[in-house]
Amino acid sequence: MTPAAQPLVLLHGWGLSSGVWAPLLAELGPTVNAIAVDLPGHGGAAPAGDTLASWADALAPRLPDGAVLVGWSLGAQLALHLAAHAPHKVGRLVLIAATPRFVQAPDWPAALPEATLAGFRGDFDTAPDATQRRFTALQAMGDGRRREVTAALNAALTPTDAAHHPALATGLRLLADTDLRPRLADVRQPVRLLHGAEDRLMPVAAAEWLADALPDARLSVFKDCGHAPQLSRPADCATLIRAFSAEATR
Repeated sequence: MTPAAQPLVLLHGWGLSSGVWAPLLAELGPTVNAIAVDLPGHGGAAPAGDTLASWADALAPRLPDGAVLVGWSLGAQLALHLAAHAPHKVGRLVLIAATPRFVQAPDWPAALPEATLAGFRGDFDTAPDATQRRFTALQAMGDGRRREVTAALNAALTPTDAAHHPALATGLRLLADTDLRPRLADVRQPVRLLHGAEDRLMPVAAAEWLADALPDARLSVFKDCGHAPQLSRPADCATLIRAFSAEATR
């Protein structure tokens, strides 16, 4: 397989849609075999149960065997789950703004305070649109291109209407409940971690921990960048992803 034919599958984060990958896809160029898919209940995708495993099972048929799986935020957690539980589908992993656990615990300080995410969950039930936009604003905080990143995130939001609200609420619960640390020993694929140094949603220490915990992982940290490096630094991300994908053909 040539580098141009190496399949990439891109999984976005909570509350958004596959349209959020447009800047990165443009930088990857037409010679890269890449597809961006909607998470269950997001964008145009049907809901798929209420567990991380059921979401991963719904995504697995859309992955060609041996794909380079590019996951961002919640999509990164799904990518890790797929790498552990469907290893034939995942040849390599690119994890952007990734963490094995989104909320803090006594043994896990590199995360969002539990009360903060609980607040988002409660507010989403009563004011979903405003809550969704507050979440995107948090993702853009600390970024040198904050205005542009916020606009790109808001342009790719999944509607919070009755058809999507239940799955979006489930997604927030998955962020609150998921802890993948015990499963990382099953992730044997090469991993490339990309993280913003100023990420206010997920501290860079979470990515540093992953880089140490995973058996074959490398981390790149972008200065003046928040939770969405693929929007703030799409050209740099594309360069790293292309090079990492090409390694599989050597």
